[in-house]
Amino acid sequence: MHKNTFAFVVVAAIGGFVAGFWFANSINRSAGSVAPDQASNTNSSTVTQGSDTELSDAEIRAKITEADSNPRNLSFQRDLGVSLYRYAAMKQDIGLLSESARILERAKALDPRDHDVIVALGNAHFDIGFYRKDAASFQKARDIYLEALKLKPADADVATDFGLTYFLQEPPDYPKAQAQLEKVTSNNPDHDRSLQFLVRTYLKQNKLSDAEKTFAQLKSVNSNNQAIPELASLIEAQKEPAK
Repeated sequence: MHKNTFAFVVVAAIGGFVAGFWFANSINRSAGSVAPDQASNTNSSTVTQGSDTELSDAEIRAKITEADSNPRNLSFQRDLGVSLYRYAAMKQDIGLLSESARILERAKALDPRDHDVIVALGNAHFDIGFYRKDAASFQKARDIYLEALKLKPADADVATDFGLTYFLQEPPDYPKAQAQLEKVTSNNPDHDRSLQFLVRTYLKQNKLSDAEKTFAQLKSVNSNNQAIPELASLIEAQKEPAK
């Protein structure tokens, strides 16, 4: 396989798709906005399951070995790291997520101002934290997201993921998640992904009135947001004890 083919195959196959089949896909960073690499600002495309998205273990290991053998080749580290992250996220493969993070760390060391690499690296640690329920990985993701936000302070997607690290860690820190998501929605009132998770954060803290107001804002911003039916049910369920 030509040294650039791996990256091409993965990116062509899965486009901007990034992590997570959780929350009924509502947390998918490519839904409605983007985030890390898309986390990095590429447009999402539909994932086609099948042979086009399958890569053999031998092909993947060969590319990782090649990256390890050429640690100063920035473009190769960058392209492979980002592509491997996207593939590992699609497959929910923690081992490959860890490998992608290792390669992305190397790319980041070679170019500390590459925003796409930094965000993809943060996403890799975010996903590892989610799948392993690992607070240290979420903290690592936060540290890296802060670096990305220093380069692009207005990146609402990265700022949202920063807040979600508090929402998803064990135990959750809902006040910190709320503070961060409120900051995002204040600066970006039309950013529906941060709005939907702010609704969830309010509900987790039994702040029903705040949740209802934010939910109304979400529906006004994007009435087709896929989380709306679930959020409506959660709000109604929280109203029940008051009846």
